[in-house]
Amino acid sequence: MRRITTQPRPDWQRIVEEQGLHYAVLPDESGRPTTYWDESAYYEFSLAEVERLEEVVAELHELCLDAVEHVVTTRRYADYGISDSRVIQLIEQSWRDRDREISLYGRFDLRYDGSGPARLLEYNADTPTSLLEAAGPQWFWLEDRFPDADQWNSLHERLVDAWRKHSISGPLHLAFTTADEIGEDYVTVSYLQECAELAGHHTVCLPMEEIGWDPGRLGRGSRFVDEQDREIKTIFKLYPWEWMVGDQFGGHLLDLALSDRGPRWIEPAWKMLLSNKALLAVLWERHPGHPNLLPAYLDGPRDLIIHGYVAKPLLGREGAGVQIITPGFTIGEAAEGPQCYQAFYALPEFDGVRPVLGAWVVDGEPAGLGIRETSGLITDTGARFVPHVIH
Repeated sequence: MRRITTQPRPDWQRIVEEQGLHYAVLPDESGRPTTYWDESAYYEFSLAEVERLEEVVAELHELCLDAVEHVVTTRRYADYGISDSRVIQLIEQSWRDRDREISLYGRFDLRYDGSGPARLLEYNADTPTSLLEAAGPQWFWLEDRFPDADQWNSLHERLVDAWRKHSISGPLHLAFTTADEIGEDYVTVSYLQECAELAGHHTVCLPMEEIGWDPGRLGRGSRFVDEQDREIKTIFKLYPWEWMVGDQFGGHLLDLALSDRGPRWIEPAWKMLLSNKALLAVLWERHPGHPNLLPAYLDGPRDLIIHGYVAKPLLGREGAGVQIITPGFTIGEAAEGPQCYQAFYALPEFDGVRPVLGAWVVDGEPAGLGIRETSGLITDTGARFVPHVIH
């Protein structure tokens, strides 16, 4: 694994924006433009490194499914901060019926430097973003710059195949939230819509905020509807489950789902147990000493205070609320509420920046890699996306 500096392509911003990446350049906190898509450098991997990473991701995915089975069987929902009996019932029903569910994709965030085992930092299996840039513009960059090289990237083909596997009654709805000012959620959903249409599905894209509730007028049963008053039967949502069940219409969602009516939700409700940082502690408890895991606990940092630890809110995104505490320094602001305490293992440094590897899973199989880097120890909203190549 090496980081190599290079010259960006002429007119690179126009190129990637035409490929759908509308936030290639973003304003920083002071309003000045800053680069999100950064092709002034790339990471180079050997084929052996990538093959090993694929093996790691496949194993981590199986460990995570085992963790869900364990939590459901032992009913450890309090560790996840889940106390609503109906939400618990929904998770268990969803897990029991998982063969009929559509579990589309997820992203493992890994610490890796090429000289030792990759370590799991966290898993986003419910609302992962940075998908389009990994699947499309990154691949087109490779074709332009290194047409004879390769890339760990079968995302597009696997997403289309995953959609193709499933029969879907009525139009497939795909929803994003307008609360995302950057537009990343909309771009991600639009890309997944494109993949679904290539698989032969009729699709409708709409904001979560525009989903309507029909209480059952004109002799019909209660239902969720789109802007054209069509019943929503199958819907992909880039919107966290914990937000959905807590929203104004969360009670209606639970009523329909628990009576085996209403929409078929993608991702399924059991993925609440994978996108919660409590997963990290459950994994370590069940597989202590595993080379691809970091020690993690829920009842406090324990002996991690000796060398340092990372306090993570159970529910968080883009580094929000993450705090690093070591004997020599503290970074970040403490979050309120329950946390997971994970051993601090500094991200590797290449040319003054620190990458996190986002390893993708599609339909349960390793599917590709996206890398984001930052100059700090916490990967946050300012992290840049950098392409990679296999030589």
